Amino acid sequence: MARKEFLFTSESVSEGHPDKICDRISDAIVDEFLKVDPYSRCAVETLATTNKVVLAGETRGPKEIDTHIMEKSARRVIRDIGYEQDGFHWKNADIDIFVHEQSADIARGVDEAEGKDEGAGDQGIMFGYAVNETPELMPAPILYAHKILRLIAEARHAGTETRLGPDAKSQLTLRYVDGKPVEVTSLVLSTQHYDEALSSNDVRAIVTPYIEAALPEGWLTEKTVWHVNPTGKFVIGGPDGDAGLTGRKIIVDTYGGAAPHGGGAFSGKDPTKVDRSAAYAARYLAKNVVAAGYAERCTIQLAYAIGVSEPLSLYVDTYGTGTVRDSVIEKALWETMPLTPRGIRTHLGLNKPIYERTAAYGHFGREPEADGGFSWERVDLVDGIRKQIG
Repeated sequence: MARKEFLFTSESVSEGHPDKICDRISDAIVDEFLKVDPYSRCAVETLATTNKVVLAGETRGPKEIDTHIMEKSARRVIRDIGYEQDGFHWKNADIDIFVHEQSADIARGVDEAEGKDEGAGDQGIMFGYAVNETPELMPAPILYAHKILRLIAEARHAGTETRLGPDAKSQLTLRYVDGKPVEVTSLVLSTQHYDEALSSNDVRAIVTPYIEAALPEGWLTEKTVWHVNPTGKFVIGGPDGDAGLTGRKIIVDTYGGAAPHGGGAFSGKDPTKVDRSAAYAARYLAKNVVAAGYAERCTIQLAYAIGVSEPLSLYVDTYGTGTVRDSVIEKALWETMPLTPRGIRTHLGLNKPIYERTAAYGHFGREPEADGGFSWERVDLVDGIRKQIG
């Protein structure tokens, strides 16, 4: 039986965190390819350190997306995030690019051929999760850890908080009663600041209004323990203070540790890579199961083999909260949506330049957008699932 009373903690990092800079640059490159050819193949990794960015990976697509375009995209991302400091500046950082053609062996396995549908871009397992503890059907700790940083970033971009820098991290510990979050027991926030004279208390005064605005009323109490800039000073931020890499924040990207994660990161990968597209599909299915009222909490696992179109397995776990057997839900989901790589991309409209926006503040729990962004957050499968279950 699931525990009803416990503490659970999740963390988030801002768009200016070194790893998130790398995720966004990698996704910006994916979008550049998809803008020109929606069937491009792209797998690009980014490394960032003091005034240095390195891109490496494999692509197959329009020749006009060359090293000049990739460098231009990387500099734009760094500028948009807000880095104009001596140790990391969008204008004068060195950018090295080591991107080459996709392996012919991989292409052979993935491409459609006579008598063979397009196969998965790699083997692997992917998980999706949904829970009814928030309106977004997301775990509360990660959802609100993201929201705090997003509100602070919006204020910084608007010019309201000129004393704060782009690099920041948040962490929330929530107390659950009867399986639902009721209060924040501890809060950790570290944010870069430009004025060396600012103390931890000064920074707390700056960020408190955004924290209060992000959290549900009554969750902050007199008992909440605050740790704001606990080291005392955070002036050197971004890749000048700590190197960054694409794909190192996969738990931040998903469910904050409240659910399993497969082996692969998302950023820098086009949607033929099931690390990304099947994880989106699994979230989509789990969210629709919960939205349809068949469970309070749902995890879905999908598994694929490289070059094989059909998934090897679909597993559903509703943790004892299901209104029907998990096997019944599994059968319904097989019939509700095609789960081949092509089927997922077509159903969710993933062959579009919609990925740079996913690189910070989570890939899940976001609002579906008119141009197809975050399409996996729709709940338009509810009627189909109900029809299958009967």
